Amino acid sequence: MADSDVPRIARRVMELILRHQRKGQRTGDCAHTPCPACRDAHLHRVERYVAAGEPVRMVLPAFPGKSPNTAKVLGVLPDMAERLALDFLSGLTGRIREVYAPGAEILICSDGRVFSDAVGIPDEHITAYQREMQTLIDSLPRPSGLGLFNLEDLPELAGLGHDRMREVLTERYAEPLEQLRKRVRAGEETALYRAITRFLFEDGNTPGYTGSRAALQRDARARAYIVIQRSKAWGDLLADQFPGAVRLSIHPQPCGADKLGIHLVETADNWLTPWHSVALDTGAGGFVLVKREEAEARGAELVREGGRPSHYALRAALAA
Repeated sequence: MADSDVPRIARRVMELILRHQRKGQRTGDCAHTPCPACRDAHLHRVERYVAAGEPVRMVLPAFPGKSPNTAKVLGVLPDMAERLALDFLSGLTGRIREVYAPGAEILICSDGRVFSDAVGIPDEHITAYQREMQTLIDSLPRPSGLGLFNLEDLPELAGLGHDRMREVLTERYAEPLEQLRKRVRAGEETALYRAITRFLFEDGNTPGYTGSRAALQRDARARAYIVIQRSKAWGDLLADQFPGAVRLSIHPQPCGADKLGIHLVETADNWLTPWHSVALDTGAGGFVLVKREEAEARGAELVREGGRPSHYALRAALAA
């Protein structure tokens, strides 16, 4: 490849990714898609891969495990919501391959083990979720460009108990909680803190919860700091493990941030993810992510595949 082709191809790759950008606060050029400022924040990484003739590597911390609140999800294991997201990611690597032959690799860095204790998901549920995620990835048409990486895949952590794995991660990479609290109180990452608090409150507000809403809110606020702390530690570990990779995020990101927010499945909520929702087949409009209680309130019917709950479908979709 001629050196003069590298910037052009790298820009085409970035434009394909930016079509699915999950935006945070819209400032400056971020009112437009693709956003030049967001593109340029990551372009140099893509250019290095293209110049070397290597697949463009991206890391995506995501797919931790299903929410423990059955008002939001169908169960413990991945279902149609995850399948749609994996199909999208595999399709994205395929579209990149059309403009750049070596293509792209998206390494899904499942962060469920990182903070399962803080979000109320048993470790055995995380194990089952990750195992099924690998099965879904293996079932995709090849080459999918997708891989799965978990905390226990680190050789130095292999064989340790799950609690000890989290302790080692925190010891090596975590920001002190009090320092994080000060930053949030000063207005830094307030949107993320509020979003995580909302998720934790919703996840804890199950039909079996008997405490007060005020107590649940206080608990969610305290745990939100732990989730953010460990998530950032996981991100720093990944930066060490995969230097040079383009860093994706399932959270909305501000213009020009060092991580690029990306949508996985169509949703009306900018924060909703496959593991906090179900897939709803609307018929002509295809699938959209909604909370389980919303799908049922709209009269959607449960669809099973392979003997397991898969998704919901509106009557118009069932009749099609």
